Amino acid sequence: MKKALFIVSAADHWTLKDGSTHPTGYWAEELAVPHRMLREAGWHIDIATPGGVAPTVDQASLGMMGGSPAKRDQVRAYLGQLEADLTVPANLSAVDEEDYDLVFYPGGHGPMEDLAHDPVSGALIARRMQADRPIAFLCHAPAAVFAAKHQDGTISVRGRRMTGFSDAEEKLNPAARKAKWTLETQLKRNGVEYSKALVPMRPYVVVDGNLYTGQNPASSGPLAERILEDLGH
Repeated sequence: MKKALFIVSAADHWTLKDGSTHPTGYWAEELAVPHRMLREAGWHIDIATPGGVAPTVDQASLGMMGGSPAKRDQVRAYLGQLEADLTVPANLSAVDEEDYDLVFYPGGHGPMEDLAHDPVSGALIARRMQADRPIAFLCHAPAAVFAAKHQDGTISVRGRRMTGFSDAEEKLNPAARKAKWTLETQLKRNGVEYSKALVPMRPYVVVDGNLYTGQNPASSGPLAERILEDLGH
């Protein structure tokens, strides 16, 4: 049986450049859809967070921004099935990424608050990249790579092809206009070969060897599909 580790942000807010905070967490669809698709394909999935803290779902992802009412109901119902795993996740510092065929980071603005600076997550990513083991980041989750640095200060994905939530998409969120930094810009500044869909909020997936990335919530399904195509059941 294939095994996946979902590493989820433990943040419940996002600190903006004026010092104010915006409620956030993980984006419901980005956890629920890939998790369901992998599980239905026969995978075993564990969930871990920094400190083993129960993750917070971004309530906006369960509202109108989460899609049609039917879609939101499906996502909400599936998260309900995961209540036990989400209430008591594993402590990220206690897991061994070598035990997993895939490490998957769902998005939401949460990763920009904690995982972007988390040394445990950063070290895990660096090891995973060095060993060429499959790892995936969705939407804002590529922020976690900024904590994965070589001794010379460069990030472990420098020179690799990736996507992630675009600056154009970020501008659609009023709170994000006060962000300290944006994902697309920072990835480019750190030497990532960033690309995106021509139209905002359309599905877009980039695969570069062991590195899988999806641009936005709409990419949740396509990213999981590509992972299953490559890694199997």
